[in-house]
Amino acid sequence: MQLPPIPPNEALRVATLRSLNILDTPYEERFDRLTRLAKRLFDVPIAVVSLIDTNRQFFKACEGLDGREAPRDTSFCGHAINCDDILLITDATQDPRFHDNPLVTGEPNIRFYAGCPLAAANGVKLGTLCLVDRTPREFGPEDRALLHDLAQMAEQELAAVQLATMDELTSLSNRRGFAVLGQHAVELCRRLERPATLVFFDMDGFKLINDQLGHAEGDRALMAFGAELRAAFRESDVVGRLGGDEFAALLTNTDLNGCTDALARLHAQVAAWNARNPAGYALRYSTGAIAFTPPRHGNIHDLLAEADAAMYRNKAERKAAQNPQ
Repeated sequence: MQLPPIPPNEALRVATLRSLNILDTPYEERFDRLTRLAKRLFDVPIAVVSLIDTNRQFFKACEGLDGREAPRDTSFCGHAINCDDILLITDATQDPRFHDNPLVTGEPNIRFYAGCPLAAANGVKLGTLCLVDRTPREFGPEDRALLHDLAQMAEQELAAVQLATMDELTSLSNRRGFAVLGQHAVELCRRLERPATLVFFDMDGFKLINDQLGHAEGDRALMAFGAELRAAFRESDVVGRLGGDEFAALLTNTDLNGCTDALARLHAQVAAWNARNPAGYALRYSTGAIAFTPPRHGNIHDLLAEADAAMYRNKAERKAAQNPQ
């Protein structure tokens, strides 16, 4: 049996999944109706909305199976989240990855499997909408198109859940989402004894943009700064808008020296945006960077508070330098 590969963005993937607070929740009609519909349309005995956690798959909706979870190691869906398209197994007994899998050699005696990955807004694969049959079968282009449509509906339901943790203006994590993702990342770095650095950002002169050019232009400035943050940092970093003109980025497996490279990229990108901004103003910002130091930082909130204080010291020092007595 071949174990499911671990995606390269696993830390971000699991953190995104857990930020939804959807694991171990009761069945919900909006997901249940999708598995009922899939079971009926494809005439299969089993249809599941499966979410892949660290060591298990959790069944958010399930038709035809007992229980709410199963081990990730034996899951077909653990393989499917590594695919960009449907993972199709027409006869598992003839597939070297699955022929000796206990789900094939024993209950539920899987022969046919089709799993369409379900992606979050940030692109990570959270799980699948999958079909299972106990007999081999073919799966044509029309079947693929229909499964894609149902999977898109499942993604829309997951996106509705995710809205509670996302800032609508910038599409970054909001304060709540950043806290959940950041806490998971910090605990992972603590356990693996890896470095992490949190950078707190405050946009300078943002009130002036609102006052002189209006709130619509202020929103445009926030969206632009959020986009430059997303582009400057890695996919595995946690970036969020905490509220107003305050942003933060948590860089995992990165010390203060490594953080300098990302901040230099951001500086260059913001300078380029400023040069082409037709409205004439410049995006300016102050930063405070703090290295994660256990046990001084018991949680993400301790780290945020210290980085916030460092940012205000930086802002005050810059103001003093610009306006010497």
